[in-house]
Amino acid sequence: MATSVAITVDVLDTANRLALRSGRADQFDVQPWVANGYGDATDPVDLVVVPGLGMRNTQEVRSRLAAPDARAAARYLKEAAAAGSEIAASCAGVFLLAEAGILDQRRATTTWWLAPLFASRYPAVRLTPADLVVTDGPVTTAGAALAHLDLMLTLVGRHAGEALARECARYLAVDRRQSQSPYVMPETIEGAASDVAIARSWALQHLDTSIGVRDLAAAAHLSPRTFTRRISEATGMSPARFLRRLRVERAVELLHNTDLAVTGVAHAVGYSDPTALRRAMSQELGMSPRTVRGQRTRAH
Repeated sequence: MATSVAITVDVLDTANRLALRSGRADQFDVQPWVANGYGDATDPVDLVVVPGLGMRNTQEVRSRLAAPDARAAARYLKEAAAAGSEIAASCAGVFLLAEAGILDQRRATTTWWLAPLFASRYPAVRLTPADLVVTDGPVTTAGAALAHLDLMLTLVGRHAGEALARECARYLAVDRRQSQSPYVMPETIEGAASDVAIARSWALQHLDTSIGVRDLAAAAHLSPRTFTRRISEATGMSPARFLRRLRVERAVELLHNTDLAVTGVAHAVGYSDPTALRRAMSQELGMSPRTVRGQRTRAH
């Protein structure tokens, strides 16, 4: 969650500073709200952005959504939408929008590994998990955790113009990704979601170790051959690519939320040296660890 909050603030702050350079006024007035600090939605803000929830498995998602602060957030979102606010969310944060009922009969996307749970829990939502960012009327949703950056650039383009959004992307050294982004998984994930989710949950607890296909397969109680087939069916990736994705996402969290040196981050996510981490981040994000950490610095 902290990563998507930092990305939200950083992108909007960047948009404001770039607008000022071109003689324009601030485009966004950012007001972070804490979980128990929801006010009266009858006087709406223009845009409400919901961060990811930082969940690691489906059980955590169910438990989190039942918590009092999550229910309060869903009530606020329902009121805000009714009062005219535009609503946006990414990753597991999209569940809060669905809980509020504001996605009913709308197209939406969410993180690939939670798509089966989302589809079964909210049948009134037209889920399109192969899409990276989906806008349906006043509601915009995005996929996996790091797709929050794509969400924010989409919102900048929607509210302040595509020219400024492109300038923000160049300034932040990121590419505007399309629907076949590395963060997007095909809809066939539903057939193998439980195996993928089990392996993902186990891997997240062991990223700092030298784990491989056999370890992931054992965690999912499958043979390596069967696990490789299930991962391919679910995500279109090899197990090695799947694991690299998880390592990079965790590395981004550490770069944003800790002061660990890049070497320490590399070791914490299972890479032997910073060069290996830089290579993985370049392949998955098109960004270096230094660029990602710089986003955190600008956000503060």
